[in-house]
Amino acid sequence: MADPNPACFIATAECDLLHSVTLRNTVDLTEKCPILESIFTMRIIPLLTALVVTLGLYALVMERDSLLAFARGEDTTEFEDTAPEADARTELADAGDTGVHVAVVAVHSKARAIDNAVVLRGQTRAMRQVNVMAETASTVISEPLRKGASVEKGDVLCELDPGTRPASLLEARARLAEARANVPAAEARLEEAKAVLEEARINLTAATKLSEGGYASETRLASAKAAERTAQAAIATAEGGLTSTHAGIESAIAAVDAAEKEMDRLVLHAPFNGILESDTAELGSLLQAGSLCATVIQLDTIKLVGYVPETSINHVSLGSKAGARLATGKQVAGTVSFISRSADETTRTFEVEITVANPDLAIRDGQTAEIVIAAEGTKAHRLPQSALTLNNEGQLGVRVVREDKTAGFVPVTLLRDESTGVWIDGLPEEADVITVGQDFVTEGVALDPTYREMSE
Repeated sequence: MADPNPACFIATAECDLLHSVTLRNTVDLTEKCPILESIFTMRIIPLLTALVVTLGLYALVMERDSLLAFARGEDTTEFEDTAPEADARTELADAGDTGVHVAVVAVHSKARAIDNAVVLRGQTRAMRQVNVMAETASTVISEPLRKGASVEKGDVLCELDPGTRPASLLEARARLAEARANVPAAEARLEEAKAVLEEARINLTAATKLSEGGYASETRLASAKAAERTAQAAIATAEGGLTSTHAGIESAIAAVDAAEKEMDRLVLHAPFNGILESDTAELGSLLQAGSLCATVIQLDTIKLVGYVPETSINHVSLGSKAGARLATGKQVAGTVSFISRSADETTRTFEVEITVANPDLAIRDGQTAEIVIAAEGTKAHRLPQSALTLNNEGQLGVRVVREDKTAGFVPVTLLRDESTGVWIDGLPEEADVITVGQDFVTEGVALDPTYREMSE
């Protein structure tokens, strides 16, 4: 085995100085020493690997769009061209913060008078509807009336079998007569007791005088006093008897009234002029207290019932004129007769009733109706529905162009929504309302408005 080259040991000793020598010296050293060559290879490969990975990450992150386009086979010059445009947009955005005017489209809007009528849907309802019920238990002995028949107030709807009720009435009347007959006897007993008392008082006075003169004994005086007290007790008894007799009369009168009332309950009458909505009870049927005899409705005057939203309820007042179109096409007119003071908990609407004359009974109960209630006119602006927007607090309004050409927000109230636009309230008499670009401007932003005419 040949001796190792002395230069190898020298180079090995100088390996710690490799960082300070030139590449040329390094190459020369590696050529002279295999050990040094191995050390150099082990250090340069990781450096080259790290460099390649860094270049790959840069291309993946910074040139992602170009790489994707290249992979799809597209021309990358497009991205190269759009890069300056993006920079230009960024510069423009930065310039917006420093005074650039935002282009918007606006309209010159003037308030116009509109009919502030309240439009709603509802239905017809009978003026009155009553279920005639039996108040006592008995069997029907009258012929039934069929539904749809017209009845007058007081007409007999159902007649019930009286049973033993007439006998009970006669008995009650007899007791009343008997009680009234006892009155004279009771009054006579009272008068008799009063006479006895008067006599006892006279005897007592005489006995007292004689006893004082020594002409009567103490026994006689005591007997006179006892007779007076007995007479007073007799008067109290007679007065009690008379009071009891009067009470018996009142009780007998009440019994007669009850028997007569029970007789009256045997005949059920129509409470008002109307139409039978159901057949009356059939002949021979047993009616208990609370059983239905018939249903009567009144249609000569009818009600239109609708529900007004809470946003429009203040426009409706009692006595306001109203009209309606029924599903059949018939048009009717009336006045508002009722406005509910409490809203429905579910729909947040208020019930409104309109009274309408129906002499020919052409309007039926339960028909659908489109109701229009007249209200005082008001001035409003008609704008495209797209002009409406919300501020940061969620408030409905529109963006306007102020006199200094800056954007402003005005809250509004929606009055009516039509196919041609929306009618709103809350703007001044004249206003420049932004219709395009209102969602991209905020309070105080400088504007470059372009105006156009509002379509009719």
